[in-house]
Amino acid sequence: MAPPPPSAANVSQPTIDSSAASSRIPHAAEPDTVTQPIAVVSERLPWRHTFISLKVPNFRIFAMGHFVAVVALWMQRIAQDWLVLQLSGSVTAVGITVALQFTPSLFLGPWGGMMADRFAKRRILILCQSVAGALAAILAVLALSHHIEVWHVYVIAFVLGLVTVLDQPARQVFVNELVGPKYLRNAISVNSTTFQLGGLIGPALAGVLLTAVGAGWAFAANALACCSTVTMLLMLRKNELYVSAPVPKRKGMLREGLRYALSKPTIYWPWLMAGFVAVFAMSLPVLLAAFADHIYHAGAGGYGLLNAMVALGALTGAITSARRRQLRLRSVVLCAGMYGLMLCLAALAPSIVWLSAAMVLSGFWCLMFLTAANQLVQVSANMSIRGRVMSLYIMVLIGGQAVGGPMTGWLAEHLNPQAGLLVSGGVPALAAATVAVVLARKSELRLKVNIRDRRRMVRIVAQSA
Repeated sequence: MAPPPPSAANVSQPTIDSSAASSRIPHAAEPDTVTQPIAVVSERLPWRHTFISLKVPNFRIFAMGHFVAVVALWMQRIAQDWLVLQLSGSVTAVGITVALQFTPSLFLGPWGGMMADRFAKRRILILCQSVAGALAAILAVLALSHHIEVWHVYVIAFVLGLVTVLDQPARQVFVNELVGPKYLRNAISVNSTTFQLGGLIGPALAGVLLTAVGAGWAFAANALACCSTVTMLLMLRKNELYVSAPVPKRKGMLREGLRYALSKPTIYWPWLMAGFVAVFAMSLPVLLAAFADHIYHAGAGGYGLLNAMVALGALTGAITSARRRQLRLRSVVLCAGMYGLMLCLAALAPSIVWLSAAMVLSGFWCLMFLTAANQLVQVSANMSIRGRVMSLYIMVLIGGQAVGGPMTGWLAEHLNPQAGLLVSGGVPALAAATVAVVLARKSELRLKVNIRDRRRMVRIVAQSA
């Protein structure tokens, strides 16, 4: 195993935020009783070190393949949603497509995490990307031959959801095997940046393709991208991976993962917030399709533009999160609340220009929340159980969209898109405010206002301060 790259920043002894101090309670059956702590960087990173994890050769190869795949994946998702809307004329049908793609994770997510703990993550990813490429190719052939129907998209979306059950927990844990624990937080931020940069480019390309040649070529591009991802995985230097020992199969593995996670506030509070955000606020493309088609009559190009604006804000959030020095539970709650608030403001936008601006802010806070929650859950879990913990987190995050997709589509179709967006933002904002009050009472915290301190007028401090 190759030694980790030299550090580029002065890293202090790892600490945990006071609001999560009671989280070091591993399950008794867990063989590794030392929970990996949350690193706090004592100095602000130089800009040239914002993405320092890319210095690791394996992660650099993986990131390049991941970027190509993400651009194509966004192209396919936009094309898929728009195709269903055009074939059916129903926003609810778009929500059903989302539900079918995410429902398998709701019921089978923990099983996927157990597989990620038991088997080689790289092999799982190669298998999953191969199947995903085949599914995209089938969609491309059906669309380009003009034989595609809504039920075809439904079936392929469901099968792709089954692939996601295995792919997502393995992908989350595999990042640690690429960079090791030292650069894990930065690598998670780099992955988020890659995903959002792809989300910025993919919808724009999808809008051009949908207008010029139709959805079939977007599906074909994703099939080719899956092949490139498999190639990149095969190119990785296996002797430089930080491979964790597979966990042997035994009874009660899923129950053990659940008990372990529920014993840690730094895991279950992000889970709770992820649940509210996933159910109510993560089906944003469904609402944006309704705004583009029914409110502003902007067509496929307008739909791609709105999604690109979300990705632009998210890209900014990803870069900001990569430079974040401290990882706090209160930050997770704050970011979730701000995301909900931005969606509420977007519901009041008087024009597509103002809606686009609101989407940039929404994307920023959404990504800040998702990255913080992902980092906090990952670094709070032991490596031997991290696959199961992450699968439960993904089950909440993705499975929540299976519930929220049809609900959001129904609200947009039977009330109006503005009402749907108001509900999507209002519920997570209210949940964040409630959780903040609970955490403040548990930790005996209060708000302190000092108008003389221009840099920190409002602070959260202990009651005795």
